[in-house]
Amino acid sequence: MIEDIDFTFKALSDPNRRYLLDVLHADNGQSLSALCTGMDMSRQAVTQHLGLLEEAGLISVVWQGREKLHYLNPVPLYEIYERWIKKFERTRLKALRDLKTQIEGATP
Repeated sequence: MIEDIDFTFKALSDPNRRYLLDVLHADNGQSLSALCTGMDMSRQAVTQHLGLLEEAGLISVVWQGREKLHYLNPVPLYEIYERWIKKFERTRLKALRDLKTQIEGATP
């Protein structure tokens, strides 16, 4: 589990890979040609970025005939949310609830 999250963070560390994830979030199921359109790099470089994202489990691929379509897989991002973000969110929401209670003078 730790190694998976480490690999996810490594994959997310590059702005080009984050951009590819953003593009897939906006329009899922794109071919390599479509993904290369918005990138200022060679097709081979985009392929390498996509390969790393696939290894990290952040994207999955489906072959449609001779075309390889790339899809965003949000599960590793959710695992990061569960481990790192959710626990901090809980504290913030409790603070907001306590502030509301104090302002309104009601008991929880």
